[in-house]
Amino acid sequence: MLPINTELNGKTILVTGAAGFIGANLTSRLLQTHQHCTVVGLDNCNNYYDVSLKQYRLDSIQALAEQSAANKWVFIRGNLADRALIDSLFVRYRFDVVVNLAAQAGVRYSITNPDVYMESNIIGFYNILEACRSYPVQHLVYASSSSVYGSNPKVPYSTEDRVDNPVSLYAATKKSNELLAYAYAKLYNIPCTGLRFFTVYGPAGRPDMAYFSFTDKLLKGQPIQIFNYGNCKRDFTYVDDIIEGVERVMQRAPEKQNGADGLPLPPYRIYNIGNSHPENLLDFVDILQQELVAAGVLPTNFDFESHKQLIPMQPGDVPVTYADTLALEEDIGFKPNTDLRTGLRSFARWYRQYYQQH
Repeated sequence: MLPINTELNGKTILVTGAAGFIGANLTSRLLQTHQHCTVVGLDNCNNYYDVSLKQYRLDSIQALAEQSAANKWVFIRGNLADRALIDSLFVRYRFDVVVNLAAQAGVRYSITNPDVYMESNIIGFYNILEACRSYPVQHLVYASSSSVYGSNPKVPYSTEDRVDNPVSLYAATKKSNELLAYAYAKLYNIPCTGLRFFTVYGPAGRPDMAYFSFTDKLLKGQPIQIFNYGNCKRDFTYVDDIIEGVERVMQRAPEKQNGADGLPLPPYRIYNIGNSHPENLLDFVDILQQELVAAGVLPTNFDFESHKQLIPMQPGDVPVTYADTLALEEDIGFKPNTDLRTGLRSFARWYRQYYQQH
């Protein structure tokens, strides 16, 4: 296992996408588990999904920050593609560690709204890289995605596999992030680590994700559409596992070293973070409806079968995602391990509580 070489206590950390699902959870973890930190969150809080859910996450972070006298929390509402804003933040705070989680998410949305992806995922990430070059950081950690594996027929997906066949614009932007980060690591000796997340779920998640939208529709008595006639498999990964992985990676920056030619080797790594246990979508929705009934979201006599619609595969989707996490286990000493029922139970209980209050 790699040693900790980037202590987070007493550091100034930038988390972009801080009002997002993963960003908010990471920010909360940092405020709870580290001391004398300044955590700066950036998010444009766009309306891709319900902004009130983003505000709920920000309110939760604020409440945590107020309980922690040793740490400081600063939130900036702004756009990652605003170069002047990004530069001004780096000048003001001189970040030690940057975690770039801001991105326009969603595979299907990228087919109808490509401009947003180019602005946030390409220009926005470029701005972060340029700022890290001009105002050096100890470690840049950034979100990639399992979607980069595209139509790769080999499973489980390994970071050693070629990823040259994206099947969506979203996937192409994430692959571009990896290439850009590698180039900047090589040219400017910036320690960079990319993380390919696999289908993250949990309480206060993204409403466009299947488990959340299925719940909304079932509650309204609407049918749910299950793609590829239910034959898709997804490596569902509980958000707490994702956050623990990110937090451990943050503390282990790739070492700067020179090659045989005396020139710097790129301090660059990439990891999968997934549960390594793909679940069939039909099994997934069955467990979901059981936990929704148990949590009191759906009535005990709910007729689940009448609400299922099996439909063909959609453009940009892939039939299976499956993470090979051996490198993560060996280097970081961690493997996601929350089972699907436990994770969906937490979501169902949160859902009932949240929507009772809103």
